[in-house]
Amino acid sequence: MLIQNVADKVDRPRKNSFQPVFLSADEMQKMFEALRGTKLELPVLVAAFYGLRRGEVVGLKWDAIDFEQGTISVKRTVTSTIIDGKYQEFEQQSAKTKSSLRTLPLIGSFREYFMQVKEAQELNKQVCGNCYNYEYDGFVFVDELGERMRVEYLTNAFPKFLESHGLRRMRFHDLRHSCASLLLANGVPLKHIQEWLGHGDFTTTANIYAHLDYKSKITSAQAMETGLALPEGGNFSSRWSSISAGENS
Repeated sequence: MLIQNVADKVDRPRKNSFQPVFLSADEMQKMFEALRGTKLELPVLVAAFYGLRRGEVVGLKWDAIDFEQGTISVKRTVTSTIIDGKYQEFEQQSAKTKSSLRTLPLIGSFREYFMQVKEAQELNKQVCGNCYNYEYDGFVFVDELGERMRVEYLTNAFPKFLESHGLRRMRFHDLRHSCASLLLANGVPLKHIQEWLGHGDFTTTANIYAHLDYKSKITSAQAMETGLALPEGGNFSSRWSSISAGENS
């Protein structure tokens, strides 16, 4: 009797090579303005400020947000796959790696934003009654009927929105890259960025973002110039130049 491996039913994703897009602070602000009042607004803000992956955004639950302590914890994710030609999503109680499990402070108005969403959900439950889908109760990003936001929605709707509003096209994951580049531009060390993004090791962070860290190169150059003086009056011209100068005199 042959036993079929369940994994054989899974359609393996094709490997794509994407060049990361890094938005400037001005580009981010224009994008935020365009997104105001849309379904994408808060997921994009969370991804842009915290560098969360798509699955981490969709997998965010209320037990991960501590309003008293003012923290947000990344401790679960939602993954998507195609099985027998059908799109399916799975919740994982742990994030991508052990390092992905991280607790970060609530920035600025995020506490207020999340409180508004939580209050709206409670009102939706009262209004919808039995029509409300409690299967995804506890998730932050659900619609008026309790349906959880899909990973593929962020994948597809986000770049389409940007294109329709004349903004630079990018993937949702590029919000994570832009978060890292802005942290780097504001003097945050790569090691701290690794912890903020939840990278498994420092090498991953360095390989992706080290080329953006030109400010540190300037600092290194200044340190070398201060610590080690260059000899004055160096002469590296051709030895033939003195002969040529004599012939022309």
